[in-house]
Amino acid sequence: MKRKLFCEISPLCYNISVYKCQIIRYIVNFFLLGKLAKTFSKEELPVVIYKHKSLIRRQLGDVDMTLQENKATNLAIAAPKINGIVIKPGEIFSLWYLVGKTSARKGYKPGLMIKKGKPDCGIGGGLCQLSNLIHWLILHTPLKIIEHHHHDNVDLFPDFGRQVPFGVGTSISYNYLDYQFENTTNQTFQLMIYTDEKYLNAKLLSNKELEFNYHIECHNEYFRKESDGYYRCGEIWQNLIDKKTGNLIQSNLLKNNHAKIMYDEKFVLDKVR
Repeated sequence: MKRKLFCEISPLCYNISVYKCQIIRYIVNFFLLGKLAKTFSKEELPVVIYKHKSLIRRQLGDVDMTLQENKATNLAIAAPKINGIVIKPGEIFSLWYLVGKTSARKGYKPGLMIKKGKPDCGIGGGLCQLSNLIHWLILHTPLKIIEHHHHDNVDLFPDFGRQVPFGVGTSISYNYLDYQFENTTNQTFQLMIYTDEKYLNAKLLSNKELEFNYHIECHNEYFRKESDGYYRCGEIWQNLIDKKTGNLIQSNLLKNNHAKIMYDEKFVLDKVR
């Protein structure tokens, strides 16, 4: 029998492990203080690099829609803490450094979370949508992603109004599972992000144009039956396109998807190989 990790022994052990990881992150951030982006500006930089918006309230399987309403509240609290952040050359963007700890005292409500590969509920849940959207913008740039966590290779919900490829999502948990990128270029970037009645809106700005266009594509996506269930497979590629000629300059494989579906197989039977 596989030996249990310390965090799997009991809820107390799990909480101790989380606290240990949070303390380590505080220490790491202390030594990074000089590099972490912390300058805000209401004045937008002149060049729009990429923009996107994502629907806040989505029906995800049989998940209680109350959690979606609560997510809307959580996003409305967190988004202003990032809106206008300027990332100068050499600086690091850290989502949790800017957003801070989520708590009921700050107005956060119970929302949908992913825990051990399964849907769960917790204060501040739903903020993965914030990191997902930022990540989607950053994939269209040369900025260097230095911390990015996936949802443990599981496909939790059937596709519903999907606008971006499966497999480009993120997993965050205060503060030890962060989303971070570093500005390794010689130009300055700025994130503008806000909520309205229906959408979480974001755009990435800069002080000058990029040399290339960046396209993200999913190739060879299909579902496959394996011994323990059905899996979604596919490849996520980043293509660099020359702006003047439209020619493909370079293709980078970002991720190989192999995610077990956790919902009714009827949603994928017509796509099985």
